[in-house]
Amino acid sequence: MKIITIIIYYGLIMPISVLPMRVLYMLSDILFGIIYLTGYRKDVVKINIDRSFPEKSEKEKKDIVKYFYRHLCDLIVESLKCFSIRREDALRRMKMDNLDEILDSYKKGKSIILAGGHYNNWEMFAVAIQHYIPFKTIAIYSPLKNKFIDRKMQNSRSRFGLTLIPMKQIGTYLSHHKDKQTATIFAFDQSPSNPHNAYWMTFLNQETGVQLGVEKYANKFDMPVYYGCINKEKRGYYNCHFIKITDDPSMMEDGQLTSEINKQLESDIRKNPPYWLWSHKRWKRQKPENYVLRSLKTKDNS
Repeated sequence: MKIITIIIYYGLIMPISVLPMRVLYMLSDILFGIIYLTGYRKDVVKINIDRSFPEKSEKEKKDIVKYFYRHLCDLIVESLKCFSIRREDALRRMKMDNLDEILDSYKKGKSIILAGGHYNNWEMFAVAIQHYIPFKTIAIYSPLKNKFIDRKMQNSRSRFGLTLIPMKQIGTYLSHHKDKQTATIFAFDQSPSNPHNAYWMTFLNQETGVQLGVEKYANKFDMPVYYGCINKEKRGYYNCHFIKITDDPSMMEDGQLTSEINKQLESDIRKNPPYWLWSHKRWKRQKPENYVLRSLKTKDNS
């Protein structure tokens, strides 16, 4: 299996990665025809969109489905490009603005959290982020079962300074590196593994359990939180705009910070629905009957 993976990586992924973007978008157009016609996860996509936008006409929802698949195919080839992209090309394709408050947090000696969803090109964001801010950037991720591809993915995302930390190790890492100013990147819109350890709210017209990791670690390590919205300017070009959610998470009620970042994401999705990851089974959990929101105000005393 390892030999096959190595052959696929060096014989397919890397040769595709080094192709010019205009050629990659030609491949994206071909891939769109295949995926859209064969219906990759189309039932999941259609159900998610139907339930999220009951007010939209059938034609409007069909258009969202179609343009989601077109964007998904672009995202696939752009993510492959990230394995070999030059720094200057990544920075040209991923701009970031509204950084003054983030830089102010750095001047105050604070570590921060950058929170965002699977909206537009988060892979390009990961490649470019270290150039824009002076913090040591950390991204939380779930390791892949295939160790070879996991290592190559880490190498790709960390080529320009980003450090990837497995989710189960992030608390230990932050505790052991409190002497360094870090910017920890959380993608917070996955379905929670344990519905009892989630925050339940209405999100896209549905009762939704959302992850509490951002709020948990913001409180534990006293970190300001910024939400990053990645907008698609045109094909292959993005801009990330940062919004400060809080300087002091301890002043917010339990669940408030989590609610705020999810409301920001929901607003972005409603403005441009095709750019979210609709193929994800986001609503596979149900709220437990005996659910109680636990306090998240524990500080780090280690």
